[in-house]
Amino acid sequence: MSRLESFPLEEEYKKPTGITPQDIARLRQWLATQPHLPHEHITDLDLILLYHRYGCSIEVSKQELDNQYTLRTLFASFFKDRVLDEKIETVLNTVLITILPGRSKEGHTILYGRMIDTDLSKFDFPSSIRAMLMVLDLWQYAEGTWPGFLFLFDLHGIKVGLLSKLDLENIRQFVVYFPGALLVKLKGVHFLNAPTFMDRLNAIMRNFMTKEFIDLVTIHQAGDLSGITKVVDLEVLPKELGGNYKTLEELREETQAMMRANKDFFVEENKKRVKESLRPGKPKTITDIFGSVEGTFKQLEID
Repeated sequence: MSRLESFPLEEEYKKPTGITPQDIARLRQWLATQPHLPHEHITDLDLILLYHRYGCSIEVSKQELDNQYTLRTLFASFFKDRVLDEKIETVLNTVLITILPGRSKEGHTILYGRMIDTDLSKFDFPSSIRAMLMVLDLWQYAEGTWPGFLFLFDLHGIKVGLLSKLDLENIRQFVVYFPGALLVKLKGVHFLNAPTFMDRLNAIMRNFMTKEFIDLVTIHQAGDLSGITKVVDLEVLPKELGGNYKTLEELREETQAMMRANKDFFVEENKKRVKESLRPGKPKTITDIFGSVEGTFKQLEID
């Protein structure tokens, strides 16, 4: 697979988002006044993705621009020094993470994830989230804004031992970043082929997710496609799921080849981090991000 190019700005401005070069110029003008933010490395496409995500509000986008790169700096297990190292290669060998070719029936982009190798000795939760975010960042670089976004997490073959692999520190970082800071307009999260212990996994999520996010979650029982086919056509789903598209292994190989061909993208992306020593006022820490929820996480136990 060849190296991907950034989605052309002139094409992005033609999309029916209402975003103009003048909007992005205003946001960049403000960005230049923030000494702690990596303004020299943040591209116009980065600003468009964020501005689109937050409803084309300049003031909200200013706050979230700071928040985005602060979280990417503090959440080290997901974002620090991202490269295709042995851990990420292991994830790409054992887990399929891909953007499906078609769109949902409402026109939303679809990310599909599934463990291909369900040997839990090979599963690493933070590395899996790290890989998923790397794949998502690269696809957005190549395609620009999407009207809406769906996650399809296929839990086929997942064993109850997975719960013991979920550590609280990374869960809390995930549940802060996933619904609030992903640069997509999230329209739904679907868990397919739900295992018998899905109620326990669901209980963990509900401890920390907002009601707005919980309302986006749909759980589909094992082997039942009646619900998801109301949202997504079979033509775009993998064959093993009962769809008419490619096999899981074909999709996995394509994702791995894409990531390997675009290593340079992450060299540049790694430069987009905050210098807290230059932040006006007090530097931010993990404690500032989580605040009063710290005690809640410490009390939670995962059986």
